[in-house]
Amino acid sequence: MGFESRQVASLPSSEIRKIFNAANAMTDVVHLEIGDPDFNTPEHIVEAAYRAALAGATHYTATAGTPEVREAVAAKFLRDNGIACDPASEVIVSVGAIGAVFAAVMAVTNPGDEIIVTDPNWPNYVSHIMLPGGRLVPLPLREENGFRASLEDIRAVATNRTKALIINSPNNPTGSVLSKEELLEIGEFCAAKKILVISDEVYEKIIYGKKHFSLGSIPEFKESVVTVNSLSKTYAMTGWRLGFACGPKPVIGNMVKVQEAATSCVSAVVQKAAVAALNGPQEPVNRMVTAYARRREFFVDGLNKIPGFSCLKPDGAFYAYPNVKAFGMPSFELAMALLKEAGVATVHGSGLGQFGEGYLRMSFATSDDNLREALRRLEGFARSRLG
Repeated sequence: MGFESRQVASLPSSEIRKIFNAANAMTDVVHLEIGDPDFNTPEHIVEAAYRAALAGATHYTATAGTPEVREAVAAKFLRDNGIACDPASEVIVSVGAIGAVFAAVMAVTNPGDEIIVTDPNWPNYVSHIMLPGGRLVPLPLREENGFRASLEDIRAVATNRTKALIINSPNNPTGSVLSKEELLEIGEFCAAKKILVISDEVYEKIIYGKKHFSLGSIPEFKESVVTVNSLSKTYAMTGWRLGFACGPKPVIGNMVKVQEAATSCVSAVVQKAAVAALNGPQEPVNRMVTAYARRREFFVDGLNKIPGFSCLKPDGAFYAYPNVKAFGMPSFELAMALLKEAGVATVHGSGLGQFGEGYLRMSFATSDDNLREALRRLEGFARSRLG
């Protein structure tokens, strides 16, 4: 008998990591495949972590997080999102947003339960649903609708086995942003059907010309929405691994049980850094978003000048998501050809869901020089293939 869990063995590997690993085995590659800000973590946050470590904040904490960090998270949710939550019972601090989404799915999913997920999507959602024996139901995001989830499509795929809906706005990979009106329609439907909404809002600050709206801010939906966020993208803290969530007390309570089983607690030092990030000056965030906005303009405009690439301008996040169907080849083959022939690492849309075929994801969370070089190489590749 082999030492293997069939459930774990069936989990798909991340297609993003597949490209990332292939690119790292090469030299002279422009990396557009990973959504990792090229900025350093703001100094006051690093200083807070350093001081905390020196002061002895190096021990276990409560599984859900220290009272100090949970209070900072609750204050952030109220200040930025209009969500009132009890830091003692309705907030959890997790190992990245991935930890919060995973704990939320594990906390509510029984074998055979259906979880609706926007498609294309961040691929880790898939494993989160498969581990407890759930069934992923894709919700198509269509280019003709600006890649926004529609209530009509949700109605079409929801059944009496639907347990939860995972939405992500601003969206990875498409950059779409759901309006307040669209979210309210979705919230009303899910509340009536007793479907939990897991709202992944990690890109909320990286938004262009629109306003972010949190469904969890509506009191009528308080018992049917878990709101997930993170320090990673907003504060350029991907490697620090701290996320957080708020939601109904019973769900958060079970999420704490999942986290206790998996990780015990988040690093005490990182929790101190999180307090500094959430309570401290926000000017560094504004500077980073200003840079992303500038890069968005010239990179997407540059893509649209290259034969074979057609790209909507994203309203949020830091990804371009061009339609590349003109090349007449599967998106994985195209991504590998771009990597090997042009030295540009991108993510194939088919690796982000069944409705992602025909698209590529490209991160513009990298330097202006890298983006200009990527455009030069992409144009050379396109001209050689399409003339």
